[in-house]
Order: sequence, then C-alpha cells, then structure tokens
Amino acid sequence: MVASRIAVPGRGLVPPGEPVLRGDDRGVLHGDGLFETMHLRDGRPWLRDAHLARLARAAAAIDLTLPAAEVLVELLDAVRAGWPVEVEGALRLVCTRGPEDGTSPTGYATLGEVPAATRAARRHGITVATLPLGVAARARAELDWLPAGVKSISYAVSTAARRWTARAGVDDALWVSSDGYALEGPTANLVWLAGDTLCTVPAAETGILPGVTAAWLLAHAHALGLRAEERLVTPAELRTADGVWLSSSVRGLAEIRTLDAVPLRRCAHTPALQALLGFPRP
Repeated sequence: MVASRIAVPGRGLVPPGEPVLRGDDRGVLHGDGLFETMHLRDGRPWLRDAHLARLARAAAAIDLTLPAAEVLVELLDAVRAGWPVEVEGALRLVCTRGPEDGTSPTGYATLGEVPAATRAARRHGITVATLPLGVAARARAELDWLPAGVKSISYAVSTAARRWTARAGVDDALWVSSDGYALEGPTANLVWLAGDTLCTVPAAETGILPGVTAAWLLAHAHALGLRAEERLVTPAELRTADGVWLSSSVRGLAEIRTLDAVPLRRCAHTPALQALLGFPRP
C-alpha cells in the first residue's frame, strides 16, 4: 500500500518524499521496532484503541519506549485530517528504537488508499497454499526469551513468504507448524467455521500475532447465532470445514476458495460476517 501521507510527531504532515529517519535508525539497520495498521473508514481508524493497546503490550515485551498515548493519537489525527470519508485508508503507525546512540525512539504514521485488489479479495475470495514454518506449534510460546506475538517491523520472513506465493501463483500463504497445525498467514489470522462455532488459532499457546480484527469478530459472533472458540487445527480439518477465511485489519475477511489447489466449501455466512465487521463491499 503506497503511502500518500506521512506525519511525524511535532511536525505534523510532511511531504511523502521527505526523509523522516536517520540512516543509523535501528529500525532500518536491525528491524528493531513495531507497527500497527488500522483500517480507516468514514475518515476514522477502526478499533484504534485495541491496536494501540496491542502496540503497548508488544513494546513492553521488547523494552521499547513509546511516545505517550496522547502523542500517538495526535499523530494519527494529524495524518488522517481531511481524508475523504468515502475513501478506505490503510493507516500505519510505526515506532522504532531510534538511532544507534539511543538518543530517542522514532515514530511516524503513514496513510494510503486501500488497493483495489485488497478490496476485491473480500468479494471474490483468495487462493492459498500451505507453507512449512519449520517450528512446532507451541515452540515459540515456550521460549521465555522470545517476544512472540508482536507486530515487528522485522519483516524478512513475511516478505520471503510473499515472494514464494508469487512464484507459486497463489494469493497468500498459510504457515503450518512442523507438527502439522495451521497457524497464520504472513499478514493475516486464520478463521474457520466448524458447524456453528467460529474458530481461530490460540495466540497465547502458539506465539502467533493476536489479531485485533479476528478477536473482535469472535467476540461478536453471537450476533449471528454462532459460538466462538480458540483451538488448533490441521490443514486436513480445514478442507472439511464449513468456511475458512484469512482476517486482517485492512483486508477484513477474505474467504479461502482453494487450499493447496483443493476447492473449499463456500460458506453462506461470509456476507453476514463481512457485514458484521462493517467493511464496505468493493
């Protein structure tokens, strides 16, 4: 998503081509930082407080000093001011550890229009292939030194997975643990329907990123007469599920049409789930 706006604390909006980071910023050199991406709808960031809370938890996990919460809110307000209410936006908040000398953390926000392909995925669904992650489902959560489940700007693994999906000719990947469980996508959470139960993968047990959108969806599943549950699942179980989706803040809910080239059952609940999330139809 190309940023058409950039804002910096204390400076407000800056020209998109103007540098905002030092060359020795640890975010650039080491991927030492965090980010959150929010869906801008009707000119406002949806689930802003939940995203800021996740950012604060992640910052505590990696000992990263964040700007004060009111500074971050002012930054988000500055970058979105005057944005057309009819245009969906991808609003990204980035915080790094700052220069190598440790003088101060760096923060900035970017805003760009949600791409047409992202919006279309809600309507048409996506094709997905499983990709081995090489670790057991519970391995990362059991390591007390590893800050699992944080939205880090260190994106080398996710970027490699995206390159792999492009070569494989599919829209997205679904990481699978070495002991055979489906975990998450490079930029999305897994959601599936088993009977009348809407499910997602337990973040605390597996170390995956706890999805803000997926959590909101499961918390409100009762509005559609569905129960909610966190549990582990295998790709084989997904192939017989009553519906399977990838969920993310900007894409919303995209139904998986094929998994490893095997067609999945189309779910009659998809429109209602998307309506519950409140995402505009493309």
